[in-house]
Amino acid sequence: RSCNPPVGNLARGRTPMTLTTCGQNSTELYCFYPDQNLLHQVPHGCGQPRCTKCNAKQPDNSHLPADMTDDFFANPMSWWQSAQGVHREEIRLDLETEFYLTHVIAVFKSPRPAAMVLERSQDYGQTWRPYKYFSVNCTATFGLQDDLIEEGSMCTSRYSDAVPCTRGEVIYRALSPANKIEDPYSPEAQDLLKLTNLRLLLLKRQECPCHGSGLVEKPQRFAHYAIYDLIIRGSCFCNGHAEESPGSVGFLRKPGSCVGAVHGKCVCRHNTAGDHCEKCAPLYNDQPWKPGDGKTGAPNECRKCRCHNHADSCHFDLSVWLASGKRSGGVCDNCKHNTEGHRCQRCKPGYYRDRGKPMSSTEVCKPCACQPMGSANATFSRSWRCHPKTGFCYCKPGVAGPHCDRCLMGYWGFGENGCRPCDCARDCDQHTGNCFTGYDNEPFFDIPIGGRIPDLMQMPTNESKEEWKWNNHEQGFSALRHPEKCVCKEKVLGSVTDFCQMKYAYVIKARILSAHDKGTHAEVVVKVKKVLKSGKVKIARSNRSIYPESWTNRGCTCPILNPGTDYLIAGQEDSRTSKLLVNMNSLVKPWKAYLGKQISDILQTGCK
Repeated sequence: RSCNPPVGNLARGRTPMTLTTCGQNSTELYCFYPDQNLLHQVPHGCGQPRCTKCNAKQPDNSHLPADMTDDFFANPMSWWQSAQGVHREEIRLDLETEFYLTHVIAVFKSPRPAAMVLERSQDYGQTWRPYKYFSVNCTATFGLQDDLIEEGSMCTSRYSDAVPCTRGEVIYRALSPANKIEDPYSPEAQDLLKLTNLRLLLLKRQECPCHGSGLVEKPQRFAHYAIYDLIIRGSCFCNGHAEESPGSVGFLRKPGSCVGAVHGKCVCRHNTAGDHCEKCAPLYNDQPWKPGDGKTGAPNECRKCRCHNHADSCHFDLSVWLASGKRSGGVCDNCKHNTEGHRCQRCKPGYYRDRGKPMSSTEVCKPCACQPMGSANATFSRSWRCHPKTGFCYCKPGVAGPHCDRCLMGYWGFGENGCRPCDCARDCDQHTGNCFTGYDNEPFFDIPIGGRIPDLMQMPTNESKEEWKWNNHEQGFSALRHPEKCVCKEKVLGSVTDFCQMKYAYVIKARILSAHDKGTHAEVVVKVKKVLKSGKVKIARSNRSIYPESWTNRGCTCPILNPGTDYLIAGQEDSRTSKLLVNMNSLVKPWKAYLGKQISDILQTGCK
């Protein structure tokens, strides 16, 4: 809920400033009528006056400005008094910060002024605005209507009578029936209630209408202003985010209380900060700061930024807030632990995320571990040493492995310039370049062909398949390329005419066994189960290779070929090299008996 600090006397503990003080330069004689004579009517008017001296430098005879704001219960007979003969006097109370005003009470020892103005400043005394005008005759003095006649007027004659001649009060209420405020923290309420300085301008003195006053020998000794007490009631200005805790007294500092009864610093709740809880705490700027809602009671708490424990502060960014549909606007500051981003949600260049640790871990980002000789300098972003999600390094031509520390299959001679292609039909020794013959020396892997073609290297027998699942249980990919998924637009079996016009050189039923990334081309090993058509290249029912043509530009095999699956494959051939080719014009469909019969019938009767 929204909070409200307690109301206290803002004048307590603070000393007002005045233009003059009785006896400030030398001892002065002054006269006055005793209070008891004025409060309780005596038979002969005001009674006999009393005269005494005042001197600002003598404690027993001084009447200083601080005497207006001392404890009026402990010192009921202390007062401030102006110099003799002044008509215009100013009493000013400077507050060290912003407060909310509720009301002002001035208890005069002398007769109340015939004209007076109460003013406030909200900018530490640079500019002033009136709260209220006080006058015996509002129209004649200030050109304003009396609020006794016109409710809501800025002037009143209510507190300007000379009688009572002592202990007459002047009262101002900031919240009156004319100033109705529903939400005390709204801009309208702040404009009315908030202040940094308060000033009373005493503009016209008036004498006590005592019988026989004309007999006084020296009337100037009665010509002064005097005030017993100046009480300024108000509260800390905390924007609805702080209040006094139960049981907190004096200067005890408890959560949600003013620091002391009259001081202006708030102890903030609702994840807010500042002397007046006027901003969000350093790590709580995910949405705009708002004051508490005094009308509905909504606390309008500040919300924590999602920095995954990698930042100590964040700031609100309006563009981020609007782009999120006004859901989140926090931008983390100075991300730690080698993270970056609005939410410290990704690793800095040169680091990659350890998927085995939560994002909030201080060790979530690991440094790239790239082999200097095999890794490339010119990458997609020059500051990246490895892929930030997988940790795979960017390799030189012909180089493979997560750390770019070995040659691709079909390459040899690992060095400063990468690896050189084997001058062989298949693989070669990676150190000498000597060619291997047959499939006996080549490993076979159960690798899905529909994603990226992995750089398949000779795997030591003590390595498990789990060690090859580098990123979210996906198999490795060629480190020279991005790891996006492949999307293939497959050939559909249309009409008999369409099929015949393709003039496929071969049509077979085959099971996919394995795949090889040769760097310059791909090679897929299949087991031919049935030959429906063959051309110049002889096809036997045995293991042989087919060669996808559309993988080099995108790093994908298209059409998609999944290991362990039987396919109907119709494609072209290269009679010069005796290779069976697969490209985007090839027809590749998972084998179905009815599909095989349909194609056999077309080949026998339709394509004549």
